[in-house]
Amino acid sequence: MAIDMNFPLDKRIALVTGGASGIGKAICESFAKKGVTVAVVDMNIESAQQVASGIKNGSTAHVCDVTNIESIDKAVKEIISIHGRIDILVNSAGIAVLDPAEVAKESDWNKTIAVNLSGTFFVSQSVGREMLKVGKGKIINLASQAASVALTDHVAYCASKFGVLGVTKVLASEWGGRGINVNSVSPTVVLTELGKKAWAGEKGDAHKAQIPVGRFAEPEEVAAAVIFLASDGADMVNGADLVVDGGFTIR
Repeated sequence: MAIDMNFPLDKRIALVTGGASGIGKAICESFAKKGVTVAVVDMNIESAQQVASGIKNGSTAHVCDVTNIESIDKAVKEIISIHGRIDILVNSAGIAVLDPAEVAKESDWNKTIAVNLSGTFFVSQSVGREMLKVGKGKIINLASQAASVALTDHVAYCASKFGVLGVTKVLASEWGGRGINVNSVSPTVVLTELGKKAWAGEKGDAHKAQIPVGRFAEPEEVAAAVIFLASDGADMVNGADLVVDGGFTIR
């Protein structure tokens, strides 16, 4: 079996949640450079439209609340009606509300689980049903280093991301024999605009000191991992978690 080591993705259709900013935006931009037509899905439709118009390739913008199943199904049907199919799904929508466990609010807990975990599953379910009809597809879920190790003040976030790994493995087990590969990517702190602000100063320096490579990740480095998992070169990768953390979780 010959594998194109350039990992071509041209003419594929990808749905990226949280695509209007941060890691999701970087994934959309990187996909477009590989010839992918991207359905940029986000709560902020104006920002999603800006991303879609910027990356071109026939990319489109779609509003979606990943905590609402009706909203998810509507967006998926809209994308199918426009593009005909979805070859790749990237679940990048996520939030982080940080507090010590003893003061964590019920509302913050519920919202974090709803967006990060339930949203990942229900978008995967909706898109997965369409992929199963044609017997082919790639699903990549954004997890985190917080899916493998405990991080102080991250109780809801860790719970949600540990859950994402569980969802990923079950879907990979159930759908792997039916043509759908399901994997996850687990980054360390990523230098998006929010990441730069949240981890500036002494807090960031202390965390970087615990990373063997001595730095945080760039959004494009996460996108590179996603591109590989979306490609035919990763057809035998199923149920895996690709860790992009500079070695943080090996210690």
